[in-house]
Parts: sequence; C-alpha cells; structure tokens
Amino acid sequence: MDLSVRETQLHEERRPFVRATVVRAQPPTSAHSGDSALVLVDGTIEGFVGGQCTETSVRAAAQQVLDRGESLLLRVLPAEYGDFPETPGATIAVNPCMSGGAMEIFLEPRLPPTVVAVSGSSPVAHAVADFARRVDYLVEQVSGSEIPQGASAVIIATHGGDEAAVIRAALDAGVGYVGLVASPRRGSAVLEGIELSAEERTRVHTPAGLDVGARTAAEIGLSIVADVVRAVRSGELARLPKQARPLPRTAVDPVCGMTVTVTESTPHLVVAGSDVWFCCPGCRRAYQKEHAA
Repeated sequence: MDLSVRETQLHEERRPFVRATVVRAQPPTSAHSGDSALVLVDGTIEGFVGGQCTETSVRAAAQQVLDRGESLLLRVLPAEYGDFPETPGATIAVNPCMSGGAMEIFLEPRLPPTVVAVSGSSPVAHAVADFARRVDYLVEQVSGSEIPQGASAVIIATHGGDEAAVIRAALDAGVGYVGLVASPRRGSAVLEGIELSAEERTRVHTPAGLDVGARTAAEIGLSIVADVVRAVRSGELARLPKQARPLPRTAVDPVCGMTVTVTESTPHLVVAGSDVWFCCPGCRRAYQKEHAA
C-alpha cells in the first residue's frame, strides 16, 4: 500500500487521520522501525505498525492525538517488560496480551485546516478573511443563513440584516465559536431576540474578538482572528467539529480488560445473541474455551 498516495487522497477529501510510525522496536515484535500506518477517525488502520494488540493501543492513542491536535510518542510495553529506555513525555500503554518486546510509535495528526465561515461583505468581513488565511485557516462564505459544512467558527460582520437567523443556524450546526460584530448594546439586543440555552450562550461572542482597543476594520479583524486562534489552541474550540469526527464504537475485552475499538477486523464472538469483542484472537480463544467448559 502506498501510504503517500492515500494521504494525498484523504487530504483532498478533508478527512482527518493520524500517521503512526514505528520509531523503535525491541524484539520480539512483529513490526520493525520504519513501519507505518494511517489511523482513520473510525479506528480503521491502513498499513502496519504491529499485531492486533498493538493496534488496539494505537487506536486509543490516535483518538487522543485527534482531540488535542498534537503529536504523541506512544510506548507499547508488555505486562512484564525488561530494559527499555525511559522517554520523558511519552504515553505508556501496558499491553497485557503481548508475548514480549516493546515498541515506540510516533503519532502525528493530519487535520484539515480550521474552517472559518464569514457572513457579510463589509471591510471587517474582508479583514477577518484576510487574517484567517494568513494563519492557514480555510475561509468559506456564508450564503444567507446556510452554514458551510465543517465550520468551526462563524463570524457575522454584516452590520445589520438577519443576524439572528445566521446565529441560530450556526448554533444548530454545532459551530463552537459564533462571533457577532456589533457594539455591546446592539449585540445584546440581537441576542435578546433569540432563544438561547446556557450552553449556546457560551458559544456566542459579541462584541467579537479580543479586547485590544481595536478601532479600524483591520484591527477588528485581527482581534477576531486572534480570539479564534486562542479558542483553538486552548482547547475551547475543537479543531474538528463533532459532526466531522464521530466517535468510534468501543468495547471492553472481558478477558484482559482492554478497551478496544470496534471495527470490521476486531475479533468477536456472539454469545447468547450479543456481540463480545476482544483485543486479539488469543483472548477470544480463552473466552470461548472457558465458556465452552
């Protein structure tokens, strides 16, 4: 499998994923340094970084990488492991079903750019779009009250019009940051006309932007984009809206207690009409043998 071609395809489709690369392997392991794979949002692994038990740990760590948008060094160790160099800052996964050996796997997030949707054609709207592109955000235009798919932030800089409808549509679409360009007085008046839950109110920012004493359109645009950057980097605003990254289904292996991501390749049994999932065929055989007895 040519992972570089697959990476390009996923990037063009704006699909987030994690690239996992084995940087160290201590025998006995089935993987070797340089082996790599792509981990998709549903837990699917394309490529090879080890056996099924290792894949389980990689899937779990990949979800953390997608949540934080930051790289991670994963140390996969057997329950009884020998001498393996300490790695400050690494995440350790003790794998109860490994037969031996230890591995270090570097996981890198490959996320599509944050989407900032702009409503309006005012000087402030143009300034927001300009500064957003400068920090490598993808800028989309709001058409009426139709919110672009995957938008993490919506900035309303129409200075009038049906601002309430755009705010409502953005909130209903799950947008994490809705910024209304308005004075405190007018902004409050607009929000009074919208039924907002306490949670929704936390997502609406008016006046939009950081309070830096901005006066010109360029300064206001800069303050707004700076606030979006703050929200993204602080974790307040997810890089990937929930609808863009559905959480994979998980289950607990009843033999070793490991949490596994359920995919088409996950070992399982049907017991009394219910699915039971396992981290590896070994745990499945042990469970099947015990229940057969």
